[in-house]
Amino acid sequence: MDVSEQTAHGIAERAKFREMKEGTKEDWAIIGGEYREFAKGLPDRVLEHLKLLDGDFGGFPVCRLEHSLQTATRAHRDGRSEQYVVMALLHDIGDTLGSYNHPEVGASIIKPFVTEEIHWICQNHGAFQGYYYFHFLGMDQNAREKFRDNPHFEACREFCEKYDQAAFDPDYESEPLEFFEPMVRRVMEKPLASMYKAALESEAA
Repeated sequence: MDVSEQTAHGIAERAKFREMKEGTKEDWAIIGGEYREFAKGLPDRVLEHLKLLDGDFGGFPVCRLEHSLQTATRAHRDGRSEQYVVMALLHDIGDTLGSYNHPEVGASIIKPFVTEEIHWICQNHGAFQGYYYFHFLGMDQNAREKFRDNPHFEACREFCEKYDQAAFDPDYESEPLEFFEPMVRRVMEKPLASMYKAALESEAA
C-alpha cells in the first residue's frame, strides 16, 4: 500500500513501519512534524467541542454552555488569572463524553497548560460542588471532606462557592464565547508540562 496520502497541499509522506518497533528516525520525523501541526489546532477543537453544550439544559435553569460562560465570566470579573478563567470555562466540557466522570475529562484537557492547583480544582470540583445538592439525591453532602487535608481544598471550595454553584442565573449577563477565545489560545499555546515537552523544545531549538 502506498504510504503517501493526497492532501489539499499535495502529497504528504507517511511512516513506513507496520509495527512501532520497526520505526526509524525518518519515520518519526514525519510523524513529529504532523503532530506539531495537529497540536496547533487544539484550541479550535476544544472551542468547537465546548459549543456542543449550547442548548443542553439537562433540567438546569440555564444551558450547560451558558453555565460555563457564566462561571468563567464571574472568575474573570473577579480578577482571576487567565489559566484560572480558562479552567472555569472548560470545567464542565466533559459533560458530553464523560457523563459519569466529567471533572476528570476537563482536567485532563487543561493539565498541560495550568498550575497544579488549577488542575486539581478542575479534577475535583465535582465532589465539592456536591456539597450543594448531593443530600437531595441520597448521597453524601460532605463528600468533599475526604480532601480536607489537601493543600488545594480551600481553593476548590472557593471556586465552587464563588463561581460554579453561583452560575445558574438566567438574568446574569455573561461574556460571549468569543470573549474567551483569545484566552484559550494564549493558555494553550505552549504546554507547561507534558511527556512530549522536551521533544517539542528540542525541535524548536
